[in-house]
Formats: sequence, C-alpha cells, structure tokens
Amino acid sequence: MNTGPEVSVRPLRTRPLWVFVALGAAGAVLAAGRLAYTGEFLDWWVGGGLLAALLGVAFLHAVTLEVGADAYGVRYGSLVRRRRSLPWGDIADLRVHIQYGRHGEEYFRVGVLLRDGRTRRLPLPLSVSRDDRPAFDARLDELRALHRRHGAPESDHLAVISRRTAGRGGAVPLILCVLLLAGAGLAAWLVPVTGATKDAWDSAVPCAAEAPPAEREACLTTQPAVIARTEVNSGKGPSRLYFADGRPVDRVTVSREGARGFRSGDRVELTLWRGQVRVVAAEHHVWREHFTDAGSVAVVAAGLALAAGYPGARVLLRRRGRRLPDDEVLPSALPFAGALAVTALWLLPYCYVHPMGPPASPVPLAWAVVGSLVTLGLLVLAWRATRIRTPQVSATAAATGVVPREAAGEDVFLAARFLESTDYNPNHFGTHVVLGEGPPAVVPHPGPGRFAAKAVPAHRLTVKGVRRPRGGDGDGVPRGWHVAELDDAGEPVRLTAAPADLARILHALGAAGAATSVRCPAAENTDSAVDVIETATGADHA
Repeated sequence: MNTGPEVSVRPLRTRPLWVFVALGAAGAVLAAGRLAYTGEFLDWWVGGGLLAALLGVAFLHAVTLEVGADAYGVRYGSLVRRRRSLPWGDIADLRVHIQYGRHGEEYFRVGVLLRDGRTRRLPLPLSVSRDDRPAFDARLDELRALHRRHGAPESDHLAVISRRTAGRGGAVPLILCVLLLAGAGLAAWLVPVTGATKDAWDSAVPCAAEAPPAEREACLTTQPAVIARTEVNSGKGPSRLYFADGRPVDRVTVSREGARGFRSGDRVELTLWRGQVRVVAAEHHVWREHFTDAGSVAVVAAGLALAAGYPGARVLLRRRGRRLPDDEVLPSALPFAGALAVTALWLLPYCYVHPMGPPASPVPLAWAVVGSLVTLGLLVLAWRATRIRTPQVSATAAATGVVPREAAGEDVFLAARFLESTDYNPNHFGTHVVLGEGPPAVVPHPGPGRFAAKAVPAHRLTVKGVRRPRGGDGDGVPRGWHVAELDDAGEPVRLTAAPADLARILHALGAAGAATSVRCPAAENTDSAVDVIETATGADHA
C-alpha cells in the first residue's frame, strides 16, 4: 500500500507572513546585540527586540504549517510545533466548523470527529473569504475521499457546525450565566449593607460638645477650612479639592460639577462623618457625597439576575437538544428573552420600592404574586414555543383535507425560498412562492400580482423528504422553518418555509405535477409528493 502523502495543504498567502518572520529575526538580533553591549535585561531595546522575536516565532509557525493526509491518516504540524497524527481508524467523520469574527465574518475550518466523541479542528484548510471557498471545498473533498477509501465513515452526510447548531459548544453562555449570577449575588449581599449606611447617614445628628471621641464617629462634626486649589478632571477620572496646610485633610475627591463650584481661597465648612468629609459648604456652593440607597442596589441585583436568564436559556436549549444531530439548528432563545423583558417591567420597580422584601401589607404582596404568575405563564409559553418540532410524514394529507386548497382566481403569497440557484430561481432572487389560479411560481416580492414570477416546473420535482434546518442550510433559514429536499431531474434542490406553508406548497406542487402530461416519477404516482408532506403541527420532543 502506498503510504506517501496524497493530500498536502499549506497556507495560501505566505509572502506577508515571511515579512513578519524576517522582522522577528531582526528583533532577535537586536535584542541579543543590545544585551551583549549593555548586559541589562531591563532595557527598552531588549524588550522590544524580544517582543518582535516572539511575534516572529508565531508567524513562523503560521507560514510553515502543513496538513497532510495519506493512507495512514491525517498529520499536521509546523517547524515550531511538533507534528501530530490521527489514524483513519480513529476518525468517525469529517465536518465543517464555521467560526465568526468580530464584524460577522465567517471562517470555515475542517473538524475531525473521533470515535470517542472528541473533536479536533485542523489548522488547514481555512477559508477566510469568498475567494478561498473553492480551494477549501476542493481540499475538503480530497480529505473525505481519502477517508472513504482508507477509513470507515459513520455517514456520507457532511455536517456543518455553526453557532446555531446543537454541536456548538455551550461553554461561553454557561460561563456568562455563572458570572452574571455571581454579580447578582454580590449585589444582593450589599443591599442590607447599603441600606443600613444610608439610613445611618440620614439619621445622623451633630455631635454634642461633651461627646467623647469614640462616639464622634457616628455623629456629624464640622470644621472650617480654606480651599488651596481645585483639580477638575475633564475625562472619566475623579476631581479633587485641596485644602490649605492640609487641614483637616489634605484633599477630598468630589464630582466634576462639585469641583467647578469652588475657587481657590474659598472659606468652607466641612462636615465629617465616620472619619471622612461628607459635605463641603461655602456661601455660594455646596457639595454633598451621594449615598446609594438599598433600592438602587436591589435593582442592579435583579437586573443582573434577569440578564443571566438569557445565556441560561441558551444553555437549557442546548441541553434540551442534546439528542439532536450536531448540525441541526436549535430553536431560538428569544421567547425566553421576551419573558425576561416583561418580568423586568414589574420586578425592577418592585425591587426599588421594596428592596428588603415584601412587607406585610396586602398591596405589595399582591404585586409580587401577580407578577410571579405572569412570569410563570410567559416561561411556560416560551418553553412550548421553543420545543423541537420534528417533521411528520402524512400519507393521507391531501385526501383528508389537512392542507387547504387555494380559492379559484385568488393568489396566495407564501414566504419560502429555494436554497439553490436554478432556472426558476436565478441568483436566489425568490423570496416567496405564489399559489392560486396559475401554476406555482417563484416571485421576489410578497405580492400582489405575479410580476417577475417564474413558474416552478412541478413535473420535474420529486419530494425526497422533509427535515429540520441544518448548519449547511445557512444562517438565512429561520429556526422555526422546515426544509424539503427535492429532486429536480436528478439535481438536489432544497425548499424552505414555515411548516404549514411548506405543506401547502408541496401539496400544490404535487397537484401541478399530476396535471401535466409529461411522464416522470411525480406524474406516475401523484401520491409520492403527498406522502412526504409534513403536517402543520409536527411532533414535539422536550
């Protein structure tokens, strides 16, 4: 058996990388020369040269990176990183992972699913733009061909893992949920502390003349002072007041507006409480320290807890769809976000008014009970709205009248899209399918009228099955829609729409195909297109 490399993948653009490698080498020479000349590590030139050398090593790894595949398996590595190998016998399947940049860019990488369930992502091939996609697809096809020849793939289907699919890792939303809950717990712990401090300040009175020094911390003490200068910070930093001779304190941090109200030489009266200046009063201006009340902190705690609900809902949906294939699209968590938003409308004002819990009076108790019942009902509706609807096969959909027929002479425009570019959907221009008096047609508008309509050749189409969206269908397919897999004279075509609308479109295509005189699988047996029409309800799996 030939064990030589049959597929070799290297970076597409290496010239810019070599430039940075050369700069890193120059930085290493500079750092070595400077260190030999001065003998000091703490030198700006030595530090800059070492930093450039580290970056050069990183770019050297990128420019010498190589992924090879042969009869044995897949190997990858570089001059900087040791080479690793994965035998074909340990590889269950190859898949595509879509990563997303900061501005929505999509990066395609090849993933290797091992038989023990772990996933490894190969560094190459990599597609970072639309121009790289043909080369990426060609290399992926070569790797899959080698896998079929020398390994045992578990499936012929190419799984595409995106941020909407079940196979995407859920570590990020879980960590975010835990951090937000931790912040909410910390804020809730500070609610009684903040409330006690605010109440103590509001009830503080001037100290008596005979009060001992130990008791003067809890009462108000006034002292005269003269402002030496003011420091008004125009940015986000604090502003300060400085006092002459550093008495009774050297400086006080105030707000920007508070510092602007004072001038050098102003005679002021300082109010001290618990050893700190709380009030600076002059004849023309007064600054008072702001004490946060318990209600504001309670609102922050409730807001953080509600914010943690959205990533928590995403974690729940991933847990709920753990039995789905890795490339199937999960339902959206937006229904839970709506429930949390409505909850915020009654919970945040309630926490501000009653930060320490519901009092014994009936009005706040009724407020809390009614709001909790509303939240519970919305969460139940969100749970039902995000259930996973699996398409069902109905052999008697047309006979029983499950799929309604369009009235004669009346066109109905249904939101639907063919995912492939065909003669009746050139350049993916269609956004709706019109049904009615004429034949089913693809149109780029929701009506009225059949302007720019292109008739669908129903006699060429045969329905192969209906399924839920997958990662390979793209992010343009809504999560709640279904996808019908059709055969267009030997070419695979995908049609996507809402479940009920898709059933009506497939019924109309089957009826139109049966009415033609062209002999094709759909015309020989008109029930073949009807047998796979999904019902509008579908099956629910929690």
